Amino acid sequence: MQRQGAPYARAGQVVGLLGGSFDPAHDGHVHITKAALERFGLDRVWWLISPANPLKTRGPAPIGERMAAAKSVMQHPRVTVTDIEERLGTRYTAQTIVALQAAYPGVHFVWLMGADNLAQFHRWQDWREIMERVPVGVLARPGDRISARMSKTARLYRAHRLIGRASQLLARAEAPMWSFVNLPMSQSSSTAIRAAGEWSYDVQ
Repeated sequence: MQRQGAPYARAGQVVGLLGGSFDPAHDGHVHITKAALERFGLDRVWWLISPANPLKTRGPAPIGERMAAAKSVMQHPRVTVTDIEERLGTRYTAQTIVALQAAYPGVHFVWLMGADNLAQFHRWQDWREIMERVPVGVLARPGDRISARMSKTARLYRAHRLIGRASQLLARAEAPMWSFVNLPMSQSSSTAIRAAGEWSYDVQ
């Protein structure tokens, strides 16, 4: 049963999940989200604003501030900004996916990430479970294409990769399945925005 305040999806829909701290959200996130909707055949995308990134030692800005900033930059009828991970009480992506699949029976989820994350995906908690549970859509970011394609995950699951021109099939594919698409990418980054002092809610 879907919880009060949780994003809506009906059985049969395909929902792309783009997780992260979004500290802050920027036009690069918007760019890859719109591309994912088109290239992977998704009905919707949810931005999962995480309480904290387990791989980062420094905490992000308060989640309420990050949610507000994300909603101000991502305005699209098929995209929802949500704090459902905090509502579910999950800390790791694998836990979140298990919880979402239980809460949304019949909804097809696709995990979305940039190529930089694929390069170090094998460091994620229960990363193989993620690959085995949901299809994964990878969107190329500047400078990360070679390292991503040579990553441990890419090598281990090379037999389960959909080539770029078949990426529309990813939405209905059975896991494990992943697809890597090259895009003209925005150079925006949360790190650069914080370094420039343009994100006043950055905390230590």
